[in-house]
Amino acid sequence: MQSFRTELENLDNPVVEQDIIDLAAKIEKFRGGDIDPDKFRSLRLARGVYGQRQPGNQMVRIKIPFGKMSVQQLRRIADISTEYGGGNLHATTRQDIQIHYVSLDRTPELWAKLEQDDITLREACGNTVRNVTASPIAGIDPNEPFDVSPYAHATFKYFLRNPICQAMGRKFKISFSSSEKDTGISFIHDIGFIPKIKKVDGKDVRGFKVMIGGGLGAQPSPAVKAYDFLEEDQIIPFTEAMLRVFDRYGERKSRVKARFKFLLAAIGIDEVMRLIQEEWKALSTKSYKIDTNAMESPVLPASMAFSDKALINPEKFQLWKETNVHPQKQDGYYYVEVKVPNGDIKSPKAHAFGDIVAKYAADDIRVTVNQGYILRYVREDSLKSLFTELDDLNLANPGFDSTADIIACAGTDTCNLGISNSTRVALELEKVIETEYPDLIKNNDIKIKISGCPNSCGHHGIASIGFHGSSLRNKATKKVLPAVQVLLGGGIDSDGNGFIAEKVIKVPSKKAPDVLRVLFNDYDDNANEGEYYAAYFQRQGKDYFYQLLKFLADTENVVASDYIDWGKEEQFAVETEVGECAGVIIDLFATLMYEAEEKSVWAKQAYDLGSIADSIYHAYNVFINGAKALLVDKGVVVNTQAGIMKSFDEEFGSEFSSVVGSSFEEFVLRINQNEPTPAWAEQFIAEADAFLAKVKEVQVKEAEAV
Repeated sequence: MQSFRTELENLDNPVVEQDIIDLAAKIEKFRGGDIDPDKFRSLRLARGVYGQRQPGNQMVRIKIPFGKMSVQQLRRIADISTEYGGGNLHATTRQDIQIHYVSLDRTPELWAKLEQDDITLREACGNTVRNVTASPIAGIDPNEPFDVSPYAHATFKYFLRNPICQAMGRKFKISFSSSEKDTGISFIHDIGFIPKIKKVDGKDVRGFKVMIGGGLGAQPSPAVKAYDFLEEDQIIPFTEAMLRVFDRYGERKSRVKARFKFLLAAIGIDEVMRLIQEEWKALSTKSYKIDTNAMESPVLPASMAFSDKALINPEKFQLWKETNVHPQKQDGYYYVEVKVPNGDIKSPKAHAFGDIVAKYAADDIRVTVNQGYILRYVREDSLKSLFTELDDLNLANPGFDSTADIIACAGTDTCNLGISNSTRVALELEKVIETEYPDLIKNNDIKIKISGCPNSCGHHGIASIGFHGSSLRNKATKKVLPAVQVLLGGGIDSDGNGFIAEKVIKVPSKKAPDVLRVLFNDYDDNANEGEYYAAYFQRQGKDYFYQLLKFLADTENVVASDYIDWGKEEQFAVETEVGECAGVIIDLFATLMYEAEEKSVWAKQAYDLGSIADSIYHAYNVFINGAKALLVDKGVVVNTQAGIMKSFDEEFGSEFSSVVGSSFEEFVLRINQNEPTPAWAEQFIAEADAFLAKVKEVQVKEAEAV
């Protein structure tokens, strides 16, 4: 604990300091049995601490806004992984970095050390706004109308610790693409922003096409267009209003139905937009101008650097240059893509990698959604030297983001939800490509993505050829063997149109390499010249591919090794547990009252700090949590905040008329009918406290009547 306090002394942000102190205090109370385990789980998830498959170990997810990281931050994360975890940096499909095998009790100290280099864990997991992602070539993309990096950064900062998105029904994801090619994959996000420029009175005005309601998981849905053009100062107000709608009307009981895409499907785009407009009056700002000059210019190497090592593999260099090196929109500079198998770099290699970046590129590393890295502002004269030093670290493999660059989530290695192995399958499939189909290293159309379960952390739902972990039962022997579900036809075409992959067939995991061979050979034999794989899949149809792969699904011909998962030695068994990525639902009266009282304190603190809109929203949550506590105590099932208000009127309306009048719902929803002024905040907070006192009084009477 003394070391933890020492680390806090090196921080200069009292909000962050208090956040870390609170985490440490909650861990101590949890260890002492004073906090419900489910409540504690929800709290730590919102601080990036996620339970691993291995008991007693935590995965810590580090939030890297839009994937932008300095060399110093990379070194800091590497040091943290060595000191507190397993010594590995795992890049994710949301441009985060995860470290594994961390002790829960050491997470406050770990967090404090990360914050010394402006790195946060806050809201990297849980029912919050997750990491805001963006195209990793934003700012250097020759096709971009403007750099979206400042907009992604401003969005991240605005919603970090924002009370409207701390305890939603499920997670919420935001992306920024750099151009109409949808390099940020907007079509699978809750909100996706695509930059555009529009002529208004003869002047260029910046704005965004806005896509909403996308998502993957077991039931993927493509986003729909909310705006063809929304001016730049409106994107944060729009996002805030949409989050308020999701918080109020989104599902909270059924985890599988709690994403925004289900709310959109249930009520439709017109009603969603009407509800967003209904929230507008209560917003703290109706126009949020983003300072596009706030981000510092990239720091370039002080002088031209050259390696003293000879180029010993010119053929590999040429292939690397062809597949991993591209001109920036800035004349004379190139960006270089670094392929990382499974997104994993050990800490010593990460340090050496950082040293290379400092010599040859800008101090602006971008983590990519395909679990690699992009280096920026590399001079052409430095490419041979850069390649040589990267190659010494085995980081100069050609074929970045090609068919040979397979995405895979951590799966059964560490995740509770993993069904069958994903990381080893990826490595085996890459071997097939490199040894049998080497030309596919140059193919940027066919993308292979693997997840350990249906939840699509490995983005299998948008793969040209996707796999997710599953199991099969041999009808003859009754034994279970590891399997993969094969999905085909997903991706993004050259015009930026997105496609969701379709499930085709389930085969034993050990047959996955043969699936690739069959599909590659079929495509080579039957595709039209220049035909994209998604188009080929649509032309041939799902049943064509089912019949093509059917023989591989036959369990009558399996051998003993088929019952052993990749990378394992023992007989396969399904060993999943309850996953934590979406947080949990807490329905205990005491826990809900604890939350209500906590929100009451936060409301007063925010008011005293001048954060008027925040104080009002905290007070709103006092009403919601207090009402839910009574309903739960009475056994009433409630699925949404809107449902809580309606059910509360039905069950307790008469008892609370002296406090809230004739309608609890109307009383609470005054939050949408008033500007966030200090006078209104003071009144609403006082009314919330009176309501909470009444809740306690009624609960005592209910308990005595039983």
